[in-house]
Amino acid sequence: MRVLVTGASGYVGYAVGRRLVAAGHEVDGLVRAHDRTLPFGVRLVVGDLLAPLELDEAYDAVCHLAALTRVRESFTEPLRFFTANVQGTVHLLDALKGTPTVVFGSTAAVYGTPETQPIPETQPPAPSSPYGTSKLAAEEVVRYQAATGRIGAVVLRTFNVSGSVDGRGDPDPTRLIPRALAVAAGQAPHLEVNGDGAAVREYLHVDDLARAYEAALAAGTPGTHRTYNVGSGVGTSVMEVVMAVEAVTGRDVPVVHRPPSPEPPVLLCDAAAIRRDLGWEPARSGLTEIIGGAWEALRARG
Repeated sequence: MRVLVTGASGYVGYAVGRRLVAAGHEVDGLVRAHDRTLPFGVRLVVGDLLAPLELDEAYDAVCHLAALTRVRESFTEPLRFFTANVQGTVHLLDALKGTPTVVFGSTAAVYGTPETQPIPETQPPAPSSPYGTSKLAAEEVVRYQAATGRIGAVVLRTFNVSGSVDGRGDPDPTRLIPRALAVAAGQAPHLEVNGDGAAVREYLHVDDLARAYEAALAAGTPGTHRTYNVGSGVGTSVMEVVMAVEAVTGRDVPVVHRPPSPEPPVLLCDAAAIRRDLGWEPARSGLTEIIGGAWEALRARG
């Protein structure tokens, strides 16, 4: 297939481009002019989704990963998030030629904090942040465009992604595993934890997520729309992550427990549908492998 990956120099986009090249696809990476770090074998295409876009090529499939993703930041700059995540999606869809499959990178943040755990795709969306709301709105744009027959659509709702490929770890220092590793590396004096650290989340290796995008390429036909959760389904508490980081790195991670603030006690993914329909299974999402690769990437950066 000839595939376009938007956001191909980003954390997930890089992993997806790398995986698709390895699978034998012809891959173009759409990035803005100042950000050109692409996997080997991915052809550079310069473009900005914040403005109307011209694409010279027709593609069999598009993996749309260009987005703003920080939840807390979205509360202070909501317009910026809606512009990037919704208008950027409109510009992309408007520029596409032919009837490609569009695999849209969405998020579990569209669900908010439901009581039902693990969360299935049938859970009604109830986002609690501008970020989650903007991604849900972009999902709707993709769904309605699919209904016209101009594209086939597969939406992948991702939970927590971590790990490393090609020595590229998670660049977001606000997330738990990068924060804990920074403490282990001596880059921060301690790890601040909300309350007792009993909150349970799950973690998916970024390469396992990339394989989900590969699997989804063949799942969209013009006029159809599917939505899948992508996650490991294995819950780990904050303090268990801390202990795993200490075990992998051989370093202490001092913890400061802050007064508890409201947060969901458990957020887990029900990924039964993508396993059943697309044959996808996580292969690298054990916590030891995720942390080990991220630690090696951090140390390599010095």
